[in-house]
Amino acid sequence: MLYHRFAKDLPFSEAEYTRRLEKTRTAMERSGLEVLFVTDPSNMAWLTGYDGWSFYVHQGVIVLPDADPIWWGRNQDANGAVRTVWMGDDRAIGYADNYVQSTERHPMEDLAQRLIGMGLERARIGVELDNYYYSAKAHAVLSQELPDATLLDATALVNWQRAIKSEEELVFMRRAARISERIVDGLVERVEPGVPKNEVVADVYRDALTNLDGHWGDYPAIVPLLPSGSDAAAPHLTWDGEPFKEGEATFFEISGCYRRYHAPFCRTIFLGPPSDLFRRAEAALVEGLEAGLEAARAGNRACDIANALAAPLESAGIERGARCGYPIGLSYPPDWGERTISLRSEDETVLEPGMTFHFMPGLWMADWGLEITESILIKDDGPAETFCNRPRKMYVKE
Repeated sequence: MLYHRFAKDLPFSEAEYTRRLEKTRTAMERSGLEVLFVTDPSNMAWLTGYDGWSFYVHQGVIVLPDADPIWWGRNQDANGAVRTVWMGDDRAIGYADNYVQSTERHPMEDLAQRLIGMGLERARIGVELDNYYYSAKAHAVLSQELPDATLLDATALVNWQRAIKSEEELVFMRRAARISERIVDGLVERVEPGVPKNEVVADVYRDALTNLDGHWGDYPAIVPLLPSGSDAAAPHLTWDGEPFKEGEATFFEISGCYRRYHAPFCRTIFLGPPSDLFRRAEAALVEGLEAGLEAARAGNRACDIANALAAPLESAGIERGARCGYPIGLSYPPDWGERTISLRSEDETVLEPGMTFHFMPGLWMADWGLEITESILIKDDGPAETFCNRPRKMYVKE
């Protein structure tokens, strides 16, 4: 590995990038792959350090068994690759701009020629088929241009290598958690009847991006979600210009982000005295959360967390059919999850130290919703550590 001495402000050490590349190559060999083409920007960044808002065009990282990875993308974005990846400048290659959003040619034609030039026209090539950033057209063109190659589904191959976080990564997640705490503190202070939602969201972004303890904030992979009243039955609504209202609960799904690492954190604010229904739901949810945290131990399974959560909710007559969590770490829009393990009753993945999850048992009922969540770290011993440190409750402002 030739560590690029002139790259600007690389987030991780040479040893960290070496560790990641070795894990990925081992997984490639296990899967019978001679080359891997990675298009998920989170996986691209994890392997190479590449960081830019260029994922709206075709780009990727070519992972080889015996040479440094190659960043490939739009020619103008190769300038960003030179400035952010650990590899040498010759490992960033770009395609001409007339390929961009063209109906006459496709960037995968360029990629195919590059692979042929490397002698890979008959290679077993892994591609991330079920990925936001690898289109059906891209796959069709690449297949057409490489008729003698074997294109194999390598969806989530790199994602699984990211499951156990290094100590360097955990430093970044803890910094993100401090930002998440500041955001929630600001929400509790500012949310009042009559205050427009968009003004509160503006303050969320200010809290998310300004320096905290000497560390700047990055943009999160998901925008703030904050439905109120009956709209809180729908978990993924954003904001409008309407004011917060007395007698309604609003849940806030947010995350601080530091150098693309996230620590999602959700709390609910009720304006006015809550009903008995909300108080019972809050008590059952908190009891389930704490039972789930106790079950979130190395050697247990993902389903053990989900089952521990479910018992108090079922006792309170609350049924929820959704999973209650997912892995987190480095992410780009549109999702801060890693898309591997799910905290649900069917997932028997064994928990290992260093795994990180958003333990997210939101309640979305017919005409109300409630979210109290924690981002967690599986420890060597004992129950999970929570990244954030704020009261595990529904905040009430009467």
